[in-house]
Order: sequence, then structure tokens, then C-alpha cells
Amino acid sequence: MKVNRRDLLGAVGVAGASTALGAMPAAAAGAKSGGRPFTPDWNSLAEGYSAPDWFRDAKFGMWAHWGPQCVPEAGDWYARDMYLQGSGAYNTHVRKYGHPSKVGFLDVIGQFKAENWNPERQLDLYTRAGAKYFVSMANHHDNFDNFNSPHPWNSTRVGPKRDIVGTWAKAARARGLRFGVSNHSAHSWHWYQTAYGYDAEGPMQGKRYDADWRTKADGKGTWWEGLDPQVLYNGPIMRIPDGYTNRTEADDWHRRTDSLWNEGKPPHRPDLAAAWARRCRALIDQYQPDLLYFDDFDLPMEEYGLEIAAYYYNANRRWHNGRLEAVLNVKTTPAQRRMAVVDDVERGGKTYIETYPWQTDTCIGGWHYSRGVYDRDGYKNATAVIHTLCDVVSKNGNLLLNVPMRGDGTIDEKEEAVVEGIAAWMGRYGGAIYGTRPWRVFGEGPGSGGGGMFSEAQRSYYKADDVRYVRKGEDVHALVLGWPDDGVVRLNRFANGNSIGRGQVERVTLFGDKTPLAFKRTDQGLEITLPTGAKEAIGVPLVLSGSGLVEGSVA
Repeated sequence: MKVNRRDLLGAVGVAGASTALGAMPAAAAGAKSGGRPFTPDWNSLAEGYSAPDWFRDAKFGMWAHWGPQCVPEAGDWYARDMYLQGSGAYNTHVRKYGHPSKVGFLDVIGQFKAENWNPERQLDLYTRAGAKYFVSMANHHDNFDNFNSPHPWNSTRVGPKRDIVGTWAKAARARGLRFGVSNHSAHSWHWYQTAYGYDAEGPMQGKRYDADWRTKADGKGTWWEGLDPQVLYNGPIMRIPDGYTNRTEADDWHRRTDSLWNEGKPPHRPDLAAAWARRCRALIDQYQPDLLYFDDFDLPMEEYGLEIAAYYYNANRRWHNGRLEAVLNVKTTPAQRRMAVVDDVERGGKTYIETYPWQTDTCIGGWHYSRGVYDRDGYKNATAVIHTLCDVVSKNGNLLLNVPMRGDGTIDEKEEAVVEGIAAWMGRYGGAIYGTRPWRVFGEGPGSGGGGMFSEAQRSYYKADDVRYVRKGEDVHALVLGWPDDGVVRLNRFANGNSIGRGQVERVTLFGDKTPLAFKRTDQGLEITLPTGAKEAIGVPLVLSGSGLVEGSVA
């Protein structure tokens, strides 16, 4: 279905746009291929943007969601949760490092060394696994930059004392991968306010945590000499009052007051919003990313986010001699903005073919490394990853996959085995996915795939009667998500008289093999006999060739 951008904008409305809806800015005209610059409003972004072909063709990327929070091997949100008394991260921190009134996250940063990091080897593995783009985390909510940043708490100055983003970028591009960066720092100003808290109960009751007392002067003679802890922790913007003596009530105060997933600017601290924008511009200018991911449900920091979006699009077009090759990811994008950015769904999917290209980002474990996930064999297997990829691609999406890294820069042997399993399937069948586009419907079978954020399962529940469809050229690819017990695939969409499967099927082959397969078309469906020697538990892609098979595809 063709959607007129101007009509959609006018009908739905564009909240936060700085230009009146009826007056589309001249700056938007021809912006994709060398027109006037983008301006910082949603109308300009929507009128001038469309997702580049490189992204639509790539389908599969890998992500290094890696930073100092991986050092404790205690999972996600460590730098925040270590300041919530009784949480798993708090208990881990007290056991491993000491009480957070004395030993804070600042001290964990000092142990982030990346001493065994071998980016070339890791990217060789990811390239073999079929990734066409690679994304490096530039920073997380812990407010630590993995690049040569104007923010002093960065990996070139402390911790590894290396430009992590720059090193990833060089190695990725040397392997022909498109390169992206993810930016999560806009939330640090409220996310970190727990560091100004205290224990509500127990022997350390009322003792404020390290952010509350540490100053630049305390660093004299230490590894962080010259740095200001208040710059790291952002200052006491929403400091919990004294007097809480119940841990549950103290936690509830944080949830209600300082933990709201706030996309706005920090109150009474315009310096933090301006500093965030400076860091974004430095990241864009130094590394010229093909993809910029914001871990936000909107462009962050209000007008600053719009300015950075326009800045990035204009810079990207300049790098590419007038062509716009940029991908800007934002999560849970409302329908009226999906032509301006590339919508991202965290750990979930869609139940329909999305009009505009989109992405799901997920992980085989947690976002940050967890020894507990390793010990309980909690990683997604290769089957779950490949099935997710097939489902997402059939709905006009891409899959961005993170493999959690330890603080020393390595992945463990169980994770490596999962990636090798992905590589084995993609090495044989990846070509059935790259460069494809959605067909008339996304598929058939009882498994529908996730719908919305955090809707995924850790294990695949798809079976051989679950099929996902894509098109490539004049062919339809039927991605069969399992191996049928009797060796016969049945495609119900191609039953005689079914208008969805209209057209003539003249030939069916297994992708990568030109040998015709035996098939028959009945009132129940298209029945295809698979070759026993090609048995693959994950599933196989079949190529349906003929006439009139792709006419009327939806995107």
C-alpha cells in the first residue's frame, strides 16, 4: 500500500514539530539525494527520509552491547541496581567489592580493562555468522563513553584507555560491514539517581552512597585523578529525602520519582542536555556511522534530539556525495513518524507486515554479561535466532543480535557455539534472506511471532508447519521453520483457488541446489517432497519459481 507522507502527517498530527503542519519546509524537498538540508522538525525528517537499500538488503546485524557494567558479570542495569538495597546487583556488589557507601560504580569502571579483547577475531566470527552490519555501544545509562569523547569519563582516559568505538569501526569496515553505534546516555540523569540514596535498613542505615560525598578532590593520587565523580553521576537532581526506614518504601520512592523512563531534558540542568548533544555530535563526526541507535521511545532530550537527527542526516548525506545512507533507530515509534526514522522493537516483533522498514534488537542472553545465565544454560540457541530472523524479515524488518561480552572483552564458549550454529545455517542459506522483500502475506502456521516490546520467547516454538514468505526477483522463498516428520512440506497458501497464492508454480528447488523437487498442487495446498539428504532441524528455504507469483506484494 502506498502511503502519502504529507496526508499521513496532516491526518495524524506531529507532536513536537517546530513547523506548522500545513507549511511543509522547503528544506525537505529532495533531501534524500542532495536537496536542501534537513531541519530539526518532524516534517522535514519525514519528507526527506527513506530507509537506504543497504539496510533493507542486509537483514542481519551483530551488536557489542559492552561496557564497564559487564565487569561484575551480574547482568543488566548493574550501575543503577547496585544502589538499591537488597537487589541482586546490590548483594553482588557488597559481596565482591564492598558497601556502595564506600565502593561505588566509579570503582567498577576502574576494573574495566578489556585486557583480552580481540575485535578482529570476534568480527571474523560475526561475519562468518552472516552479519552484514555491526553496531558498537557508544555508551549506556551508566554515563561512560566508549570513545574519544568530550565527556571526560571515557574509555580513552580511564579503564581500557582505548578508543573502543574507533577500534570496532576500523575492524568492521575492513571486513566490508556497515558500521553503527548505539547511544543510551540520554537516560543517565534520572537512571543514576539511586547512587545518591542510602540503605533504609540494617547496620548501614541512613549512610549515603558514594555519589553523595565524592568530589574531584577525592581523586587525588588515584587512577581517576582530575576527574569529577559528579560529572559521572550527574549530580543530585532528584535526591531521595532522609528518613526512610523501610526498604520497600525507599525503592518505591525511586520508582515513582527518579526512575520514570523520561525522554525529556533534566529539570533545571540545561548543561546536561547541551553536553549530551556535544557528545552526540562528536560521535557522529569522528566515526561517521551508517546507523545511529537511540535507546529511547522518542528522539531524546526534546529539541536537542531533533537537532541531532537533522545533524546526522545532513552529515551522512555529505559523506555520501548527496545520497542519504543513514539509519536512525528509535523505539516504539508512533505510526506518523515511521517514515522519518527506522522503528526499533526491543526483544519483540510485529504481527503484520510493516509498511516501513524496521528492526528488532535482541540478545542471546541479557544485554550485559551474566554469569548466572551461563551457569543455567540460559542462552538462546541458533534455532531460536534463525527462526526470529525469518519471521522478522518476512514482515519487512531486520534483526540486530547482541552476544554479551565479559569485561575482559571475550565471549564464553557457550556463546561462541551458538554463533557457530548460526554461521552454519547462514553460510548455507543466508542468500535466501539477503536482499529479499516482503510478499503478499508474511506466512502461515500456528506460530505468529512476537507482537510489541519484550514479546519474544527465549526458545523457538515454531514447527515445520510454520512458514515465512519473502520474495526475491520473480521468485517466492518459503522459509520452512523446521523439518516435517514425513519429509513433505505443505504450503496452504498455495492451495488451488487460494487468491493469496495466485500464479503458476512451475518449479520448486531447495535454495542453493538447482535440482527440481517433486511437488503437486491440490485443493489443500502445495505439497513438496524434501530430499532426505538435506535434512536440517532448523528448517530450510524453498524457492518457488513460475509466473505471476510476486505481483501484488505489499512492500
